[in-house]
Amino acid sequence: MAQIKTTSEFQELFDIDANLDRLVKNIELLNYINPLNITAEKKKFFSSKYTYEPEFKYPKIKFNGYKLHRLFFSQRLERIEDDDIRQLYEDIIYEYSGLIECIETIGQGRKFYYNSLKSFGTPTENDIENAKFILRFDDVEDADLEPVHDVDYAKSYFEDYAKRYDFNYNLKISNNISAAAMVLNNTQTLVLRKNHKFSNNQLKVLANHEIGVHMVTTFNGLSQPLKVFSNGFPNNVETQEGLAVYAEYMSGSLTMFRLRELAFRVIAADSLSKGYSFADTFDLLHRHHKLERNKAFSITQRIHRGGGFTKDFLYLTGLRNVFKYANEHHDLGKLLMGKVSMSYLPTIEKLLDLGLAIPPIHLTDAYKINNNTNTNLDFILSGLK
Repeated sequence: MAQIKTTSEFQELFDIDANLDRLVKNIELLNYINPLNITAEKKKFFSSKYTYEPEFKYPKIKFNGYKLHRLFFSQRLERIEDDDIRQLYEDIIYEYSGLIECIETIGQGRKFYYNSLKSFGTPTENDIENAKFILRFDDVEDADLEPVHDVDYAKSYFEDYAKRYDFNYNLKISNNISAAAMVLNNTQTLVLRKNHKFSNNQLKVLANHEIGVHMVTTFNGLSQPLKVFSNGFPNNVETQEGLAVYAEYMSGSLTMFRLRELAFRVIAADSLSKGYSFADTFDLLHRHHKLERNKAFSITQRIHRGGGFTKDFLYLTGLRNVFKYANEHHDLGKLLMGKVSMSYLPTIEKLLDLGLAIPPIHLTDAYKINNNTNTNLDFILSGLK
């Protein structure tokens, strides 16, 4: 590997990278997309016998969108001599600009949905066929799925699990998140949902997913000479979520119940493109697919929040891509170097060769040994298009 280059040798690149780092701090989408009144709206929805259209409230924006756009596009990218690296930064600026537009239009119905499409896309025919293929298999299995542990127990569990990694992160409990747990990259924080009950299996899933991948790539990104590894490559969600669910698989904690959940997210995201309302999507999951009503509400809420948030379909797409990549005996370490995307691997190789990037300091514990014993999962993942 080439020796790390000094800043002076690539001064223009480091200056632009530092500028973007300062600008991107305020646009963590997950800080804004989670409704503040999920519990109250869920009660109204259930009381209405599933006909009420929830009216979610969101956090206030803490930045001037127009000013940020202007500053992003004022970067002198022509000063980056290498074509591939210059293209990466051009793509990044468009990506960040798209995220600003997403945040600015949260709660504005289809306006937000179209911005979400631009940033995250929508399921393809192959994605929908893969989801339908998974849903042909039932979810009867031996995994311990009974939700019995409160958030304090979960907090202790994650603190103990994290001892296998050489980094220190923040742990916060909140009422205002849609998931049971999530990582906030810009503050190195694992957030747990306050009133959620965790099963033994879910604790293992979340530990491998959130700490074993998302926190690992957060701290690896912070160790890189270029801040773009920490702030995120374009389209990194698909790769990052794929790596995270693959860690669930390798650790032996991925269940058919969980895989079917990812398939239902694809079905729900597809319903957006067909113009389904919140109640319509819920009905599709709960009545047509016989999904338990709390789980159906959770998936529907995640997909419809903001006005239509399509990100969730990428978990299954990412898993398919990472599973195939790993089975072809490629090095997953390069995908753990930060918040990177598989599609930029040639540029990552170039940055390594130029001494502008370093190999990952932290490696996902679950990737060492394949502990999956479910042959159905192997069959299904190998069969995804």
